[in-house]
Amino acid sequence: MNKVWLITGASSGFGRAIAEAALADGDVVVGAARRPEALDDLVAAHPDQVEALRLDVADTAAAEAAVRDVVERYGRIDVLVNNAGRTHVGAFEETTEAELRDLFDVHVFGPAALTRAVLPHMRERRSGAIVQMSSMGGQMSFAGFGAYSATKFALEGMSEALADEVRDFGIKVLIVEPGSFRTGLFDTSRAGISADSGVYAKVGETRGFVTGGDGTQPGDPAKAAALILTALRAERTPLHLPLGDDGVTAVLAHLDQVREEVVAWEKQTRATAFDD
Repeated sequence: MNKVWLITGASSGFGRAIAEAALADGDVVVGAARRPEALDDLVAAHPDQVEALRLDVADTAAAEAAVRDVVERYGRIDVLVNNAGRTHVGAFEETTEAELRDLFDVHVFGPAALTRAVLPHMRERRSGAIVQMSSMGGQMSFAGFGAYSATKFALEGMSEALADEVRDFGIKVLIVEPGSFRTGLFDTSRAGISADSGVYAKVGETRGFVTGGDGTQPGDPAKAAALILTALRAERTPLHLPLGDDGVTAVLAHLDQVREEVVAWEKQTRATAFDD
């Protein structure tokens, strides 16, 4: 039976690529975007398979109504893809509370609201999948990406617990951790950038990397989307799916570093119990 997908941020980047891959499989896609007219061409090309839905994921109050509307008209949501997002560059000290809260609204509270809304329907059917579009920055971070990674770390922690809770109901959770892909994430018109005091040289290097990297990223979103569908079809869908040579390399290097530090202090850290 063909699936029904609800994909946020479906007008471009990974959202668009995943939508196109699902359509190629014969599935139905409800593409959510702040500007649904950006999906007009996809709707025109697949009028019986695609619907554009106006939704700002930061408006968490709208999540339940959006899900209820899709379920009423299509009977179910088989796959929720929490993809909508943007990048942000700024030193920790220079990132304002408002900037940090806005980013959490998009990357954490929005996906949380949509996930809560779909879970009762998926539990009732004992079937479904939730795809959380994270980043290699959800496993590790560096200068300038503190706020962005904070949201992705939060999304991943939430999703690991969620996976453990819903597994017995036949629901899959897939956390996708891309490296650099040609998605427009680094488009300077969309990237959030905190005010720059010039104090932190490493953050300046990150700004240059972001502003100069748009359109040259090595990753192909279409190949990533195809792999995401393959992972969802697998008998044992992975919880974490790093994507791209750079993403896999960065995640593995970080895990090695964490293990090295834990082992170096293992004897002392294990010896912190009460002396009975």
